[in-house]
Amino acid sequence: MSSSTENRPRKRGPLLVASVAAGVLLVGGGGVYYAATASGDGGGGESAAKDAPAAPPPLRLGERSGGAGIAPGEPDPGGDPAGTVYKAKGPLPPGPSSAAVHRPEGRVTSAEVTRLAAALGLAGTPRLVGEVWQLTPEKDGSGLRLDVSAKAPGSWTFSRYEGGPVGDTCLKGKACPPPGEAKPSRGGSPVSEAAAKAAVAPVLKAIGQDDAKLDAHQVMNGSERVVNADPVVGGLPTYGWSTGIHVGPDGSLVAGSGRLKEPAKGDTYPVISAKKALAELNEDAKGTGPIGIGGCATDPPAGTDQSGGKPEAKPRVPCRVAEDAGPPHEVAVTGAVFGLAAQYVDGEQALVPAWLFAARDDVPGSAPYTVVRTAVDARYLAPPAGTSPTPTPTEGTAPERQISSFTTAPDGRKLSVTFWGGVCSTYTATAEETPQKVVVRISEKAIDPDRACIAMAAEFTRTVTLRAPLGDRPVVDGASGQPVPRP
Repeated sequence: MSSSTENRPRKRGPLLVASVAAGVLLVGGGGVYYAATASGDGGGGESAAKDAPAAPPPLRLGERSGGAGIAPGEPDPGGDPAGTVYKAKGPLPPGPSSAAVHRPEGRVTSAEVTRLAAALGLAGTPRLVGEVWQLTPEKDGSGLRLDVSAKAPGSWTFSRYEGGPVGDTCLKGKACPPPGEAKPSRGGSPVSEAAAKAAVAPVLKAIGQDDAKLDAHQVMNGSERVVNADPVVGGLPTYGWSTGIHVGPDGSLVAGSGRLKEPAKGDTYPVISAKKALAELNEDAKGTGPIGIGGCATDPPAGTDQSGGKPEAKPRVPCRVAEDAGPPHEVAVTGAVFGLAAQYVDGEQALVPAWLFAARDDVPGSAPYTVVRTAVDARYLAPPAGTSPTPTPTEGTAPERQISSFTTAPDGRKLSVTFWGGVCSTYTATAEETPQKVVVRISEKAIDPDRACIAMAAEFTRTVTLRAPLGDRPVVDGASGQPVPRP
């Protein structure tokens, strides 16, 4: 899946991340803040009336991704030590009283893959390799390639590759590139936004997203116009469920990613108004004070002199208090739309009712962005299984990190994977190879499990050496089971 994020200037510091959806395209403007847990007044919400519908089961959010966080490229609502205050610059809509969660169901068929392939300009019959449908170039590996996960929602990636002969068939002299290496950009001027939207229209129609909201302002590699499409599901706009397609300077489709199957309507839950959602967002965005990683020290333990005699008191470590942080950082909210946002439900990707707030930072030149708050009434949210008072991952219990992209070295054996993780952990990548695919997993270990850690994150890259060149085998994320795209 092709992925990119525009980093906008921010008054606050480092980026935070929630793995919105391994395999979710994040190109162009916007990430999302998920508040999986919210304040509530308790109670069950079950009607006493005999003819009332049964209460929906508790909704368990964020298990795969570890709960609330920030998507790459967006500011942390509570990242400023002094806190963040979101202030609406106008009236906020009340929204509906209830809305349904939408979950992926079923399997992707060969006919569905063939229809998508035809819209992308690929001919041939897809073959199922493990859990991935593939349409790959013949002979030397050059041309168009499509990979589609057989399990709903059918995450797919499309790229135009320039392969070539390898091994004993390689021509003498110039080194032969391994199959699957991305073809460099030929240069040229990007097509207009209108032309790019017209070029991707057949693809969106083939996957049932011809009513999607389109954004074609982004240009990559100096010549490729990127069209981002946010589909409408159940009559509601979506966020984090984008289809992204790259259009070359000649108007051809050169790369893309998205989901093939629309999620099905599931249980319906009571939802809160935009006003209440914003209040809860502000509650969660309160500052922690300038404590830094590890927090302020408590009374230090007594030490012992070198002779083993009477303990001596260690000097007290200075600690700044919250009042030293200054006023909270203020962010203007210019609007709100009720929709569906990508989130994990019981460890699987789904679309959850949410408020999509349009926000703008006060940094000169900063672009507007979207902050998302889960709209499901907190009384119907179940705490994640195995939750603890601190979100700091501990050895053996940390959730698997999802891989966002991969690259290979010229020899095809060194595989580098990129992912987002916390600054208080170390990471190791391992690969399981078969003739059909390569499954990569990221293991995480807390640097100091006994210390508190703020939810600051960074992008990491880890490299593994394969037994054989990758060739045309897909790289699969071990955490999500989805194919991993090239950048």
